[in-house]
Amino acid sequence: MAQILDPLPPNQSGQLVCCYVNATSKIQIARISNIPNWYFERVVFPGQRLVFEAPPKSMLEIHTGMMASAILSDTIPCDRLCITEDGTLEDAPAESPEISNKKSLAAVLTSVD
Repeated sequence: MAQILDPLPPNQSGQLVCCYVNATSKIQIARISNIPNWYFERVVFPGQRLVFEAPPKSMLEIHTGMMASAILSDTIPCDRLCITEDGTLEDAPAESPEISNKKSLAAVLTSVD
């Protein structure tokens, strides 16, 4: 079931459906902070898939949890995490670790509790 707590800003034209997979063994924080008047932040557990909507120009920051802090470990343009209507990832390089496991949107959504 999709959980959207922070709707997209009304002045944003278009939206992307994106998928990020935490392929590490550490808890991560996914955050989008470059869109004015909008706040997006989610905890992503090891092995979890995060499916979300975002404006086309947004950048997903990945903060990896350490003992008492989090370190910015990656910044990914959301258009690289975009899922198409048929459920595949758009224009994603195969060697990209955050999206190396191409799953259909149906598979992603059925695996989310």
